[in-house]
Amino acid sequence: MYCIFCHLPETSVIDSNALAIAFYDKYPVTAHHTLIIPRRHVADYFELTQEEVAAMHALLQRQQVRLKALDGTISGFNIGINVGADAGQTIFHVHMHLIPRRQGDLSDPRGGVRGVIPHKRKY
Repeated sequence: MYCIFCHLPETSVIDSNALAIAFYDKYPVTAHHTLIIPRRHVADYFELTQEEVAAMHALLQRQQVRLKALDGTISGFNIGINVGADAGQTIFHVHMHLIPRRQGDLSDPRGGVRGVIPHKRKY
């Protein structure tokens, strides 16, 4: 089966290491929304090796620093991974979202990632 993430043009890559790649999301939630993926095709986050998890985390850290230097309006981040169709995964190649947030982008951002089920966001 064809995987769009396994066929990224090299020009899309903004950072990489031996086991992972970072690039901008084609359908960003906010400006500079970044995806981090393992180089190896694997659908389920829980099937990654510890080395792949560490490689993705290293890029996550680097991208957070880079994005804050690039855009001084970034004041927070959401980080997320959808695992399985019932959790909203639509591309079955593990991908971690690094979504920059800015003051005022929502009137009340409390609850953050809990908002995947909207009526559960606020408690």
